[in-house]
Amino acid sequence: MGNAVVKIFGMPNITEAEVDPENNSIFLNGTQYHVNQLSWEPPVSGTIYGVLLNYQGAFHRYREQMTHSPYNEPPKAPILYIKPINTLSGYRSPIPLPEDADELEVGAALGVVIGRTATKVKEEEAFQYVAGYTVVNDVAIPHENIYRPAIRERARDGFNPVGPWIIKKESIVDPNSLDIRVFVNGKLAQKNNTKNFIRPVARLLADITEFMTLYPGDVLLTGVPEQAPLVKAGDHVRIEIEGVGSLENTIVHEADYVKGAVR
Repeated sequence: MGNAVVKIFGMPNITEAEVDPENNSIFLNGTQYHVNQLSWEPPVSGTIYGVLLNYQGAFHRYREQMTHSPYNEPPKAPILYIKPINTLSGYRSPIPLPEDADELEVGAALGVVIGRTATKVKEEEAFQYVAGYTVVNDVAIPHENIYRPAIRERARDGFNPVGPWIIKKESIVDPNSLDIRVFVNGKLAQKNNTKNFIRPVARLLADITEFMTLYPGDVLLTGVPEQAPLVKAGDHVRIEIEGVGSLENTIVHEADYVKGAVR
């Protein structure tokens, strides 16, 4: 059990509630509900920043490529990108498969939600600036180029489901040691652990806030593991992050996509 911040369709404000991440259930007004019994909105409101190659396996996959032009050497700072507001969606919202793509990559990511304005944060004080954690599917069209920002591949409508809630940081003992699992149509398609981060959460926050400010409500995606599962229209995706919760969405053809719909 843990305390969480939720945003349920029909409720005017973001609400605090007790949740059970293991069973994906929530207690509201003394009644326990499974997440599928409610309609969810994304529980976040700030800017969403992604980090490339923060898993050891993902980094080593591109290590040789980084020694050639135009990179010439591995990066010395986190590689960041933004998931704009048009990408944001919630639990069980459909994910559109664009007409110009055959399949999508499932980007299972731990989202770190900022609770205080963070500028030049010291690594040992980083968690003082964290409000909590959430599950994110950093969807992308498969691509190999990491030199230029992959806006066309990562910034499509509905390409960033988040939720179902933000679990408060006190409920997570160590965000750098959480199992992450991806299921496609009920079958395990990927398994990893945040202990394989190149930069743990506190180090990421320190390195990023050295040159830019993060504000309350902003979300930092801590990276996507290597060998992201590929999915097509009709596939159902479930991302589980230990202690945080489970996020479920279904892939639909772009022509059938309706923003805010639940499937």
